[in-house]
Amino acid sequence: MLHHIELWVPDLPRAVREWGWLLGRLGHDAYQEWEHGRSWRLGPTYLVVEQSPAMSAAEHDRMRPGLNHLAFHAGPPERVDALSAAAPAHGWTPLFADRYPHAGGPEQYAAYLSNTDGFEVELVASEAYNPTNPRELR
Repeated sequence: MLHHIELWVPDLPRAVREWGWLLGRLGHDAYQEWEHGRSWRLGPTYLVVEQSPAMSAAEHDRMRPGLNHLAFHAGPPERVDALSAAAPAHGWTPLFADRYPHAGGPEQYAAYLSNTDGFEVELVASEAYNPTNPRELR
């Protein structure tokens, strides 16, 4: 089981707004806060955004070696649609809009989004995810 993911970001306040909105909508709770970072937790797993003074570059590029995207269980298709529709108001831009919701193939229903810093997420429709209690996977 995954323990945590840490993303280094160039602008902490912006990352907190964008990631905080998305993770909150997916059921994560604010977990830790310190001068250069924040985290959100769902069950035993948490995600960190940190503006580390040790960063060697100012931007993320999902096309370079390293992290391409994070994929999240997002509930039934209607919930994916709602998150996808609300995302632009919170700093997330739709990717592959011309192929939504099947950009990942005809058998997968998902929204692909990119935030201001170029991090991509995939919001996957999943019956395993309980949208009335996001902490409970069926």
